[in-house]
Amino acid sequence: MKLIFKYFSFKNCSIALFTGAGLWLVSIISSCGKGPQNEAINLNIRYEVLNLSPDVFPLDIYFNYIKANSGHLTFGVNQGYFNVPSLVSPSYLRSSDIRVDTPLLKLTDTLKRNVQYSLFITGDVANNSIKTIFTVDTATLPKVGRGKIRFVDASPSGSAGLDVYANNTKAFSKIAYPKFSDFIEIPNGFYDFKITATGSSTVLKTITNVQIQDGSLYTLYAYGYTNRADSAAFNAAFITNH
Repeated sequence: MKLIFKYFSFKNCSIALFTGAGLWLVSIISSCGKGPQNEAINLNIRYEVLNLSPDVFPLDIYFNYIKANSGHLTFGVNQGYFNVPSLVSPSYLRSSDIRVDTPLLKLTDTLKRNVQYSLFITGDVANNSIKTIFTVDTATLPKVGRGKIRFVDASPSGSAGLDVYANNTKAFSKIAYPKFSDFIEIPNGFYDFKITATGSSTVLKTITNVQIQDGSLYTLYAYGYTNRADSAAFNAAFITNH
């Protein structure tokens, strides 16, 4: 007898249905209404997803068949950190369109308790170039009077490398797509950040009046395309990690 598998996920509830010879067999994969929430608190793993692919559907992320995000993960919108509900496999990203059965990406990154993480989704579905950049956001705190910052190159246009200037002083050099720098310490204060292609003086993006606070950690990330003028044009934004 041939069995056909169908998977459905509701808030804090996941159900697998198997059908064969006209019969439906229901298997409850995870309990409803309890368990995952308590486990998420006990794990103390904070996770965020940055959907930076302009042509991918809004996405949802699942851990052990449990949807972790609240609203759908849409292009260019940072929903902030959420709790990881389980460390049990599988974990994957799938389209929010229920007609799409196949997960977009299966996640294999190792997660540890009491740590924060970010996942950057970049590239294009159209040319089969979807990639992920996975970062650990928990780090040692900076010295008193200083903050920490790093740079993530999630722009496919930045394959030859991007440079970042903080108040006209080069902070990061030759960060090539899809890579990221280590955290560096800089004094507290307000900064103007400029991003250029490595070897070029043309400023691709400027973010002004950014406050770096004492003891805080930040991620500056670039995304989008330098040859586009629509919503997928080259851009950059900040995340406060701590």
